Amino acid sequence: MRAIDATYGSNEDGLIWGYRFAPGQAAQAIGTEAVAAFLAAQSMAPTGEFLWLHFSLSNQGAERYLRRVLDLPEAFFESLGSQVGSTRLEQDDDTLIAVIHDVLFESSFDASEVGTTSLCINPRLIVSARLRPLRSVDRLRAAVRAGQPFRSPVELLAHLLRDQANVLSDILRKSTVRVDGIEDRLLANRIASDRTELGSLRRSLVRLQRLMAPEPTALFRLLNRPPAWVDRDDVQDLQQAAEEFATAIGDSAALVERVKLIQEELAALVNEQTGRSLFVLTVVTVLALPVNLIAGLFGMNVGGVPLSEHGHGFAIVVTALVVLTAVLAYLAFGRKRD
Repeated sequence: MRAIDATYGSNEDGLIWGYRFAPGQAAQAIGTEAVAAFLAAQSMAPTGEFLWLHFSLSNQGAERYLRRVLDLPEAFFESLGSQVGSTRLEQDDDTLIAVIHDVLFESSFDASEVGTTSLCINPRLIVSARLRPLRSVDRLRAAVRAGQPFRSPVELLAHLLRDQANVLSDILRKSTVRVDGIEDRLLANRIASDRTELGSLRRSLVRLQRLMAPEPTALFRLLNRPPAWVDRDDVQDLQQAAEEFATAIGDSAALVERVKLIQEELAALVNEQTGRSLFVLTVVTVLALPVNLIAGLFGMNVGGVPLSEHGHGFAIVVTALVVLTAVLAYLAFGRKRD
């Protein structure tokens, strides 16, 4: 058996890692060479053991191996080529087909850093396949490597969904810290760059919410009519995972609404500042209008210009302009204060 290392590289069959689970025991690593023999033995004399096989879709050998060795529904293979869309969880005879989304493993999270994992689950096997490493799947693997026992593939799925909810909660906590900082700066009227940051944050949260919001609904729909091989404990685990995920989705919606309100407040402040600037500009234009008008009229150098021959003509014109400007300034500012 070829050892599966701790990196995200896959073997020639596209297998990143494989684990064999026995009731009440820690998982043991398994390679692709032993999978067919294990499944044949389980079909003849079931012992409650099952496998988790995780494949890299970037390896062209992965789909060939899945079709050649594993008896999986065609709906699962169709999901392998799907682009990032809404989450789904459906039943195909006695097999569960799931497509879930999560942020990439090395991601601080933005709107483009979302990946997809396709899963196929039956009583003896859970197969997961992805194109790029995802954070929740890595958390599940860490729990398996730490020796946590799993009694069934559905319990493993429920743990994955809870890890997914925890990843979403971590993102929400970090986003909340950013929103708190922006709100503090808003109260201090420092809004130079916060509008762009808020817009980017809101787009990211809305996209993540749109991708993951159907997941609790799909889980609850499955729990109404679960496959016959799913026992009561597994149903309870899935129900708990669905409730935790629904709570995380609700928190995400609340944070999006909070960001929206802050954006509206920022827009109101910007509009207020813009209106104040336009008012000042208008007043300055009105105050300068008499000067520009008189200067234009007296600068034409044509016959009949008033006071052109008067000894105090310049002083008279300047005095008249000062008085007129003072009257306009009073009308613009004095009445406003009154």
